[in-house]
Amino acid sequence: MRTESENRTSFFRFEDLRIYGKALDYAKWLDGVIETIPSDVRQSTGLGFLKSAQSIALNIAEGSARNKSQFIYYLKMAKSAVRECVVYTAMLNNVGVLNEELNEYSRNSLMELTKMIGSLIASLQRSSSQAHKGEDE
Repeated sequence: MRTESENRTSFFRFEDLRIYGKALDYAKWLDGVIETIPSDVRQSTGLGFLKSAQSIALNIAEGSARNKSQFIYYLKMAKSAVRECVVYTAMLNNVGVLNEELNEYSRNSLMELTKMIGSLIASLQRSSSQAHKGEDE
């Protein structure tokens, strides 16, 4: 027997995107990490880091409600937020706030996110160019 949550599809289409779920997971993980760091670092760097991580999911959600070219634009903005997170990861690692395990987890998660976003962009671009080819024929 299926549960109610298994039967329903999301009203908001972005909630069905795996990349959106991964972005939320990363932000949740980071929020837990930020809570454990010294308050001066949390205020100076940690909160900016968390905002960038949250921006990944926010851009995916915002773009999903737009046309394909606008969705691609927002996905590129999400990739920019991933790059910001890479820099924040390096900054916190350099000052010894992130140990090697946390640093590696963050970097691996960010690599996965950027690959997934890149794949989604490529898929949207392919489908968009195929639609234009069909119109020309």
